[in-house]
Amino acid sequence: MSENIQGMNTSALALDRPRIGADISAPFATCVGFYFSFRLFFPLLAVRAFGQDAQQGVVLSLTLNYLFLVLAVIESLGKTPSAIGSPLRWPSFRWALLFLVFSGISLSWSVSASLSAAAAFWCAMAADTAIVVLLLRGGPVDSIVNSLMRGYIWGSCAIAVIAWLLPAQSDLRLGDEELLGPNQIGWACAFAFFLTQYLMRRKSGNWNIPAFLLAITLLRSLSKTTIIAFLVGQAYILLRDRSVRRRSKLLRIGSAVLVLFVFSHLLSEYYTVYTNAGNQAETLTGRFGIWLYFLGEAVQKPWIGHGFHSVWKIIPPFNEFEARHAHNELIQQFYTYGIAGVAIVIAIYGSIWRQMRRLSDPSLRTLFLGMLLFVIVRCTADTETFDLSLPVWFIAMIGALLQHLRKSEVLA
Repeated sequence: MSENIQGMNTSALALDRPRIGADISAPFATCVGFYFSFRLFFPLLAVRAFGQDAQQGVVLSLTLNYLFLVLAVIESLGKTPSAIGSPLRWPSFRWALLFLVFSGISLSWSVSASLSAAAAFWCAMAADTAIVVLLLRGGPVDSIVNSLMRGYIWGSCAIAVIAWLLPAQSDLRLGDEELLGPNQIGWACAFAFFLTQYLMRRKSGNWNIPAFLLAITLLRSLSKTTIIAFLVGQAYILLRDRSVRRRSKLLRIGSAVLVLFVFSHLLSEYYTVYTNAGNQAETLTGRFGIWLYFLGEAVQKPWIGHGFHSVWKIIPPFNEFEARHAHNELIQQFYTYGIAGVAIVIAIYGSIWRQMRRLSDPSLRTLFLGMLLFVIVRCTADTETFDLSLPVWFIAMIGALLQHLRKSEVLA
């Protein structure tokens, strides 16, 4: 009798092990996640809080990046590799690695204004990915992933709080006229919101208050592209996720309508400012001009592009607006890496989409597909300066997580 009870307890513990592993905190991974989100504030803090040049904030960000990599290497020494296997076997990671390698090689033909700065930024992007890979190889996947997400969420919440404290810009949006755009704030908050949804689905804490703060800050940022993409992704989740009760869905829709009503006066004032902005680069008319210019430059080097970090101080200003990227993922890749870059980024997103669709858990599958849909819609009118719209480090993390989830489903 006692042997049967002991066997039952052992089986229950084995079945509950993934949940227990997910609840274990990994403090270093949490710090890394916080840094991945909060670092966009470093130039602003350097200037407004400490009276330094914005470049000092960039230097601090890069220094912390390389320091985290060194610490990740030290922490991984002597540890037995986790059961998820070689990173090259993680779904979609090989395509992401190809993007990293190709972008690094492109430094040899880059038309960057500063090759040393370009090399430093590329090393930082590669270091992000290496840190995540080392963390995942040296610890329980659930614990590392959840800790990275927790850190990113808290970093985004810190961004949200500071953004509310800053004076509004001349166009009523959050941010700083010179050092921090509302699109960056909106992206960090929206992306972190999806991470809160994942953690709540995995029953890893109550994230309702952070999710509310992130959603309100996203709306207050008035980042049009990100808000539209966010609504599309959330609508997909709301319509397709059958694990959420109808009453809960109606409550969420009602809450969203109420928030829009509360902010209706601000939205009306911003619409007036936006429609009177003429054909400035920040408007949709201005975006068309940016796209056409980048396409015109891209066809001059159609196969391998202009190389990594070949926009800033190379592309002339549009009126008073100095573009850091093409404001479209595919056009940005075409300009920077040519047809090769376009093919790689399509392969990356296509591979991730296929891998997500293979999940047997319908709730997680819907959430991940909604998140990817959000990224794809957003990247039609906005993107990142160096990285992909879906960061390479996150592609590595989601690849390891998808493989882990599928193994858990097979064992179950």
